[in-house]
Parts: sequence; C-alpha cells; structure tokens
Amino acid sequence: MEKSRKIERGHSINFSTLSAAKGMGLSMKLSDYIVSFLVQKKITDVFGYPGGMVIHLMDSFDKYKDFINAHVCYHEQGASFCACGYGQTANLPGVAYATSGPGATNLITGIANAFFDSIPCIFITGQVNTYESKGDLQVRQKGFQETDIVSIVNSITKYSVQITEAERIRYELEKAFFISMDGRPGPVLLDLPMNIQRAEIDPEKLPGYSHSPDPKHTYDYFDEMETILHELTQAKKPVIIAGAGIRSAGMTQKFEQWIQKVKIPVITTMIGIDCIPSDSLYCFGFLGTYGHRFANFALAKCDLIISIGSRLDCRQTGNDKTIFAESAKLIRIEIDEGEATNKIKVDERLLLCDIRKLLTAINSDDRFKFQNRYESWLDECRFLKLQLSDIDNELMNALIKQVSSYIPKNAVITTDVGQNQVWVAQSFQVKSGQKVLFSGGHGAMGYSLPAAIGAYYASKWPVFSFNGDGGLQMNIQELQFIVRDQLDIKILVVNNHSLGMIRHFQEMYLDSNFVQTTSGSGYTTPDFCKVAAAYGLKVYTITDLGDCETLVEIFGCAGPALIQVLCQDKTYVFPKLSMGKPIHDQDPLLDRELFNRLIIDEGALN
Repeated sequence: MEKSRKIERGHSINFSTLSAAKGMGLSMKLSDYIVSFLVQKKITDVFGYPGGMVIHLMDSFDKYKDFINAHVCYHEQGASFCACGYGQTANLPGVAYATSGPGATNLITGIANAFFDSIPCIFITGQVNTYESKGDLQVRQKGFQETDIVSIVNSITKYSVQITEAERIRYELEKAFFISMDGRPGPVLLDLPMNIQRAEIDPEKLPGYSHSPDPKHTYDYFDEMETILHELTQAKKPVIIAGAGIRSAGMTQKFEQWIQKVKIPVITTMIGIDCIPSDSLYCFGFLGTYGHRFANFALAKCDLIISIGSRLDCRQTGNDKTIFAESAKLIRIEIDEGEATNKIKVDERLLLCDIRKLLTAINSDDRFKFQNRYESWLDECRFLKLQLSDIDNELMNALIKQVSSYIPKNAVITTDVGQNQVWVAQSFQVKSGQKVLFSGGHGAMGYSLPAAIGAYYASKWPVFSFNGDGGLQMNIQELQFIVRDQLDIKILVVNNHSLGMIRHFQEMYLDSNFVQTTSGSGYTTPDFCKVAAAYGLKVYTITDLGDCETLVEIFGCAGPALIQVLCQDKTYVFPKLSMGKPIHDQDPLLDRELFNRLIIDEGALN
C-alpha cells in the first residue's frame, strides 16, 4: 500500500481524509480525533514524554505520523519549553503532552513561562480513569499518580479543564485552540482521563464551540488613529516603545513599514529586540534596568511615548514609576484590558486595540507619512547613542556582537536567563527577519536549549542557543534530543564557573558573602566539552575575540555543535539600575557634568 503523503503546513485536510487514510470509517477513537484536530489546525510537531496515562494519545500520534511529528523529549519541562519555542516562532500554538501526576506537574514551569510571555500553547495531560478518580471524596488521592492539575494551573492558564464526557471533545478542543490564540495569546490545558482517551466517538455528531466576534477585530479604530495622529503632530520628541506583542501578533514586517513612514525613534523592550533590525536608522536600543544608556536617556528627554505590545513592567520603567519619562505623555496600545489596572502614568491614554488591524490601517493612511518632521530629534538620539555606547568596550558584549555578525538572516536565536541573556539583549545585532526568543516575565533558567528545539521545528531555520553554565544544566538532557535528530542547532555556553548575576547581587548587597554561587562557595560546573562529547556533539572552545573567526566555519556546517565560551569567574553586566533611581541614571554612574549636559542641555549637539 502506498504511504500517505506528508501534509505540509498550509494544506487543507479534514477528518474524512484522515479516517480514509487509515481505513476507519466514521467512528473514531477520541485520541485519534485529538490528533486529527491538531493536523487540521496546521500543527506540524508536538513534544512530550511517555507515560501510562497518555499511551492512547501516543498511539494516535504514531497512527498519524505521516501527518504530524510527535517528538519524545527527555524531561517534561523540556517538552513544555519546546512548546514555548514552537509557539513563539510559528505564531501557532505549541503543543506538549505528559502523563498524570509528576508528568503533569513537570510541565508547570513551561506553562507559567507561556502565560507570562503571552505564548500560545496547548498542554495535554493524561489522567486516571474517571471511575478511579477521587471526585468529591475527602482523600488526597485515589488513583495512582492522580493529581488535580487543572486546579494547580488555573492561575497560569487562560483556560484549563478536565474532560469527563467524550462527547465534549470537539467543543473543548475548539474552545481551547481559540482561547490560546485570541486576544493576548497564552497557554491552555486539557486534562484527559484514560477512559475518555480510548472512547469511541462519531465526529459528525459532536457539538462544536462558537463565540461572539470580538469588537476589537471588527472595529475600524478611526478614533484611536485620530488620537495617535493628533499627539504625533503636537510632539517634538516622540518615541515608540516596541514590545514582543508585535512579534506574537506576526506584525514585525508591518511595524517596520510604519516606522519607515513615520520616521520616529524606536526603543524596544528586552524581549522585543527583534521588532526592528539593529542597523535601522530608527533603532535606539532597549530600555530598562539593563537597557542601553542611550535608550533610557532618550526616554528621559522625549515628550511623547507610544507603547505597542508591552506591559511596561518595573524592569522597564524602574521601581518608581513617578520618575519614569517625567516630561512625556504616554499612549499605551494594549489588547489586554487587565493591563489597564496597572497604570504607569496618571494621565496616560490606554487604547484597547488589535495591533494587526491598527497597524494595517495606519500603514494605509498617508497622514502618518511625516517625512523629516523629527529629524532634529533623531539627530539628538544619534548623538546620545554615540556618546553612551560604552558597553561595546566590554569583552563579553564585544564577543556577542562579533558572534552575531556570523549568524545568517534566516535564523532563530534563543537565550537563557542570567548574564548571558543581558549580553545578548545589549549587543546582539539583530538582522531583519531574525527571531530572538527570551524567557522574559518568568525568567526561567533552562529555557534556551529546549526552546531552540521547538523553534527549529517551527521554522526549519538554523537555531543558535545562548546559555550560561547554570541554565544549561537545568535541561542538559535535551542535548540527547538534538544529537538524536541531528538538528541544526548551535549551542553556545558562556562559562564563568559561577551564577554570575546572583554572585553580583551578593557582592552589591551582602558584602561579597558568596553563598552557593561560586566554586569556593558550593557551586561547581562540569567539563561541558566532555559532557557534550559524551552525547555525541562536536565541541569547540573559544576564550577571546580572536577565536571568534573559527565560528564562521562552525556556523557554516549543518548539524549540531556546542561552543564553550570561557571567561573569567568575575563577570558583570552593566549598565545596571539601582533601586529607586530613574532608568537613565544607571550604575556605574556617569560623570555628573556629562550626565547633566546630556540630560538637560538642549545644545549638547553644538
């Protein structure tokens, strides 16, 4: 019998096609229906770990392996981060599955990461048979590995439900998929008892999910556009803050088009650095605690901020919001009504908008074509950038900048959490089309490596995973996944033999009493080259800028490799904001004469 053709993303497929492909007629096992649904929704790859309560789901994935790829990870947390990386890259939900009990609870860190960073994901957990469930009994557990995962993740999902009636499967799948993608994206969880997974259903008789159209999707945004236009025409020194919501909406290209028309300085958030190419005439770094000095200075001097796709958290504004961009009006373009409760400025304007529709409308309106209206302000921002690019002299910043020059345009970059993340945010030169993925709000160490796997399958582009020596060990087992499938992922581990960011905190606030952060205080690192070689990876070590040239050849070869970047034990990330200060007054403090001249003197250019 001829093998069924692999369905590529974008090709249509229906349940009848899948049933015929397997010779099954109208009746389907429920777990088959789930897999068929995911294929219909153009999900090409899912991630999980085997377990007793998901064997029917796993069997169904195998049954439809010509249509969808189910990848075994080596830890459920790894699977959850794979789903995050897939969701961030594909602009479709990432999918991860796990068995009940410890399998389900091991997904939680990835679920939280997806929630706080607005990543569409569908998490599927197995559960004990409904007739083995404790139900309302006042016992801790009845079935083996029974755990109420739905209640546990309720506060970190957009929707979570246990399906106890087989006839509800279509409704719950459609609802979960819609909710994960609608408005501000995020994770959903479906908990599936074993007997529900194996139930026989008739797809034609299942009730579906319907929803009322969201007015944000049909509204013409005329009033909002007039507000933005009016404020821009009144402003002399406007700035746009670009957040990761632009990427998650799939609008980076249209955002770039708008900036080319309006010609306004753009300052990104840390996790939004891929919204605009680093070499753009209008790109002026990222803001906040570890942000570029010149970006923070520009915000201190601007008279209007238009924030798009960012919640403007305290790491961006500083702890004291009253001294954030004191001279500026603030327009916040948001899709999440809940963010309206967290006011940044008393007199801010919150515009609840779907930026897909808003940016499309703005780009077609020639009134937003401002020619050279803000040229003197752009010159001032360029002067600030020239005066305050001090991090380029730091070894790790210079090294990251050099490394980024070797990475192709069509590539995905993932970072972990800690100093490596900040160095990448500060110095990686983003090319148009590249995607740079972070664990932002949750700040989860161990994210980068498995997220790189998910990103690879979503894009089929080469992926470059930046890690610290601490974070890499959190999910180091996924090296086996990368080697097993020979994925084109290059892993860079910055090894300073310490938990550098926490060590720095201990130096600042605890009189250098290092506890569990350095080799002399309980924290040690393995020989990463030997570990990687044991997994079967090609391994390389670089120690300074001169070694970077070897990366050209390494990056040019398809397939996985690990590159260890050895650096001194005491490393720092600067500039860094201290508590209670405005974001433009970072450590190490600038000479006060220079500081005052740059922040106050309108004639600084002369």
